[in-house]
Amino acid sequence: MTPQLNRKVLLEDTSNRGVAFCGLLSQHVDAWLVQLWNAAGGPDQGAALVAVGGYGRAELSPGSDIDVYLLYEPKTDVADLAERVWYPIWDQGIKLGHAVRTVKETLTLASDDLDTATAILSVRYLAGDQRLADELGTKGTELWEKRAKRWLDEMDLRVRSRHSESGEVAFLLEPDLKNGRGGLRDVHAIGWAERAGMPLLAGDHDAIAEAYEVVLSARVELQRRTGRHSDILLLEEQDAVAAALGFDDADVFMRALSTAARTIAWVSDELWFRVRSSLDGPTRRKMRRDEEALVGVVVRDGSVALAAGAEPANDPYLILRVAVTAARNDARIERTTLDQLAESKPLTTPWSEEARRLFVELFLAGRPAVQVVETLDQRGLWEPIFPEWSVIRCRPQRNAYHRFTIDRHLCETAANSAALVERVDRPDLLVVGALLHDIGKGRPGDHTDVGVELIAEIAPRMGFDDADTSILQQMCRHHLLLPDTATRRDLSDDGTVSFVAESVGTLTCLRLLDALTEADSIATGTAAWGSWKEELVGVLVDRVSHVLSGGSVADATDTGFPTAHQRDLLAQRRRIIETVDDQIVVISPDRPGLFSRVAGVLSLNGLTVLEAAAHSAENQMALEQFRVQSNFDAEIPWDRVIRDLEKALDGRLALAARLEERSKAYRRPRRLPGLVTHPEVIVDNDLSHDATVLEVRAPDGVGVLWRITRALHELDLDITSAKIQTIGTDAVDSFYVRDSEGRKITDHDYLGEIRRSLLYSLERSSGN
Repeated sequence: MTPQLNRKVLLEDTSNRGVAFCGLLSQHVDAWLVQLWNAAGGPDQGAALVAVGGYGRAELSPGSDIDVYLLYEPKTDVADLAERVWYPIWDQGIKLGHAVRTVKETLTLASDDLDTATAILSVRYLAGDQRLADELGTKGTELWEKRAKRWLDEMDLRVRSRHSESGEVAFLLEPDLKNGRGGLRDVHAIGWAERAGMPLLAGDHDAIAEAYEVVLSARVELQRRTGRHSDILLLEEQDAVAAALGFDDADVFMRALSTAARTIAWVSDELWFRVRSSLDGPTRRKMRRDEEALVGVVVRDGSVALAAGAEPANDPYLILRVAVTAARNDARIERTTLDQLAESKPLTTPWSEEARRLFVELFLAGRPAVQVVETLDQRGLWEPIFPEWSVIRCRPQRNAYHRFTIDRHLCETAANSAALVERVDRPDLLVVGALLHDIGKGRPGDHTDVGVELIAEIAPRMGFDDADTSILQQMCRHHLLLPDTATRRDLSDDGTVSFVAESVGTLTCLRLLDALTEADSIATGTAAWGSWKEELVGVLVDRVSHVLSGGSVADATDTGFPTAHQRDLLAQRRRIIETVDDQIVVISPDRPGLFSRVAGVLSLNGLTVLEAAAHSAENQMALEQFRVQSNFDAEIPWDRVIRDLEKALDGRLALAARLEERSKAYRRPRRLPGLVTHPEVIVDNDLSHDATVLEVRAPDGVGVLWRITRALHELDLDITSAKIQTIGTDAVDSFYVRDSEGRKITDHDYLGEIRRSLLYSLERSSGN
């Protein structure tokens, strides 16, 4: 009878985690493979079964492949033996990485193939002729050491490529626990580099061993829970993994994971920097001299160090000068220098002009400042400069809108803003405001309100006067004003532009908020910034600038809609459908539900509405203008859209039935926690002078816009304009509406019915 592998007891015993679990599972598999070997008639001489790679290291996770070699001596026939061993493994649905080779063949391959070379560094005997296992292990190590320089060079390239593809374990919303920067593979690579003669520095072994246990434990629990070979810690799995590991909640767990991954990444970066320096050699090494080297700081061999005689204990600004020099040169700070800076004298309160200037210069250096801050923070040197950092360090933002932890997001935003300083009057306030705009997160209460209060303490401590402190508070208070208004409000409405102008107050503040919006959005993620949003924000800024420069609101909001050409079409009193680029204009006899029918046809054809405008002419004709984009990044099928639209307007298209069918067939995107936790309707009767603004938030899906607009039609509401925004898997749509007599809706009962109708339609949509 063929031996069976039963892992159920191990998988159900959650008391074993991380390294301990992997060791036990490896032992369990070892015993099974030995049984298979014996059952297959495996000999004691001339052939051997060995574990390699991760299995060789005894690090099997629940979803790991089993990597084994069947080694044999020349002229030994093992073809039938291999099949008798492999097939029972495959029959149990286990992924098997296998090879049948002689020791010589394996070494020949390992001389040119990095994956084979690293795999046999952890060769471990399982069954058969142990001489073959020992020979491969000994000669594989000798070959590795002999070709150390070549392998170090290739591994360095692979590490950087892997980081570029997989991103950061410490800072991403859904990290790759194995391949990301700070993940398990980085620790494996460190071990291989050590075997090639590149040792870690003092204290690093203990640091990464502890961090490795945290990351490996997360991987084990993820795979134990899902039953899949997956290394991506998806958002929806984080609560369960946190609970399995004994954390109070997922936020605490993800913060611990981030801290561990940062330690691994920092040690890894340090090692590979030393690898590159050693491979360059003294004759080829690029000796960079910083023309702007600051007092007490030197740059040598691409690293920043303290100059002879520099005394951190007596020089409170030395740490900032080191940081600025490192950022300007995109260089690492020497380990000994970091140790010496631990003795730095604290900055005086309030900061001197020099301290404030250096702090600003650090972030004006742009992207390299991110790595510098991470290095200082890793060594406990950043918090004495910026005490509020302790609350946001490694703190996750567990929603689909943000890709980074709070601390990394702020650094990314500040670094992004450095590229935009030519657009503002005060570059110093831009980079500092960017760094502080979300500083209130991680504390009780609304993060914006908390941030404004914190800045009232932080800015004076940094030496900013009352006027500058007020501007920094304005940047925090209104950091979402421009993007939210641009994407959710009618920019041709006088009330919108007036509201923003009054909120911002000055051109200086408007320019700072404009640059902050772009820097913040890019740092947030791909869903937060694009050409459409950039265009809308630009339009809003231009119109508000006109008003703040003394121009009239009426002139600023005169968009020329309808155009002279469109007025001519309206005068013809017949149906006309025109398309240009990403816009469609529908002119038709004015009738109830026209907007809803057009929206339904667009949805039926896989198009997302970005914005819309409507106009009713005195001759009982109506104009509807929509701007759209394809859901599938494809060319807009205007011919098909027009055919369907003609049918819908003539009442010859079963629109409701077709949308229902498409919704059932449509593969819904993975739903992630985001800005919208439940359907919501927000009424604003103050912003617009002549319309009621209804902001509708709900999970997005096929036909959602059609359902909303049909509900508005059923209540006899006229839509004058709309802004449609999809954030991740959430719809955040705004509609400017009037009643049947062209007035704002102020009746409380009527507004209650509107809410009831909209929420009902949204609940039906989410139930599809």
